[in-house]
Amino acid sequence: MSSRFPPRRSSDDGWNVIFPAGFVWGSATSAYQIEGATGEDGRGESIWDRFAKTPGRIRDGTSGDVACDHYHRWREDVALMKELGHRAYRFSVAWPRVVPQGRGAVNDKGLDFYSRLVDALLEAGIAPYVTLYHWDLPQALQDEGGWTHRATAKAFADYAFAVARRLGDRVVHWITHNEPWCASMLSHQLGEHAPGLRDGRAAVEASHHLLLSHGLAVPAIRAACPGAQIGITLNLSPAVPASSSAADAAAARRYDGWMNRWFLDPVFRGEYPADMVRGYTRKGWLPGDLGRLVLPGDMKAIAAPSDFLGVNYYNRAVVRSDRVAEEDNRPRSVVVDPGAEHTDIGWEVYPEGLLQTLLRVHLEYRPAKIFITENGASYSDGPDGHGRIADTRRVRFLRDHLVAAARAIDLGVPLAGYFAWSLLDNYEWSHGYAQRFGLTWVDYATQKRTPKDSALYFRKVIAENAVE
Repeated sequence: MSSRFPPRRSSDDGWNVIFPAGFVWGSATSAYQIEGATGEDGRGESIWDRFAKTPGRIRDGTSGDVACDHYHRWREDVALMKELGHRAYRFSVAWPRVVPQGRGAVNDKGLDFYSRLVDALLEAGIAPYVTLYHWDLPQALQDEGGWTHRATAKAFADYAFAVARRLGDRVVHWITHNEPWCASMLSHQLGEHAPGLRDGRAAVEASHHLLLSHGLAVPAIRAACPGAQIGITLNLSPAVPASSSAADAAAARRYDGWMNRWFLDPVFRGEYPADMVRGYTRKGWLPGDLGRLVLPGDMKAIAAPSDFLGVNYYNRAVVRSDRVAEEDNRPRSVVVDPGAEHTDIGWEVYPEGLLQTLLRVHLEYRPAKIFITENGASYSDGPDGHGRIADTRRVRFLRDHLVAAARAIDLGVPLAGYFAWSLLDNYEWSHGYAQRFGLTWVDYATQKRTPKDSALYFRKVIAENAVE
């Protein structure tokens, strides 16, 4: 048992960590990663449909056309969640399934699917947490410029209103965006996700319009669902200098601005961090006059009061200076390998970083409430000869990160819930099906679901509201 954090309660039988009454426990998925059925019932093409079928983009050459076939097996998956004791489920709505062209006509068959899913979740005693955008932009909007085009923000708000109007009588919790850093920097600057651009200026433009669309969607959702609880989910990673040198400290600061502050500051302070504005302007990623991108009223809209912040945490970044990178589309910083334990996808296992992230957000930005909306690990452990999946490394990963979360609560962080990533092994974006993050093993040939030891461990945590 990790002893990095002190227990919250001791007993003669050992010790355990108790979570507050009412703490929300669940798992998370996203539409493109599990649904499949990409050409059924009027769904339009998404940027991920196009990207996944572009040679060389996906490591194993696969797509999400079938994925976990959740579109046809959702009843089975709801029953699985109920069996595993989940109290909440965070899923995303596929924008092209609801508005196939991105704007204009709404596809009732698409909304019907999510309406049936919500009803089944509620009947099973599972609270739905709806994410409106998890990266599957309608290709029709991308053809017009996508997130680099300001009009996409308005189209998103209209789509959000349509979904909230249909589901808002039963759904309370709404997340506008999942990880806008990925949808802008990873997708438009580094080219690793759809639409696969390598253009720093496009990345900054996309980041602003993504954040603006969040700000426009908040009042749209409230208009359709007056009792809504609304937030945004950011993927956050503490940036640590690789050495005590001033150059590495400056590189870590730049990385923090690129990854964290560029998104936190507008949402909670109504402004972009000045050091990053200067840096992006020098690189030509921002126009000399910021007002050519950020119009009057934009920052006030982006900072619209929200009810919670979703935090996705996977690992930290240990950063050193790299002046060569200044000539490329990357910050002048490099994430180095600290030589610790890593998951199969290559990410360091560092539960202390979750505590650091939660404390930092609480102390510097003061969101009213925080949910850990994703936290998990990729390990390839499969069924043994008896069908058991003894993924002991994932069990340890969950346990240590949950202890870190409990420690954050002890220190005053208003943490209200934890969603494990992910309910199912699924399509892991540019990695295809090679990485398995699920609590449940999916045999992609048969679509058979088998709960892993980690799923059974998580069920016990939920039942006891505690970690042993």
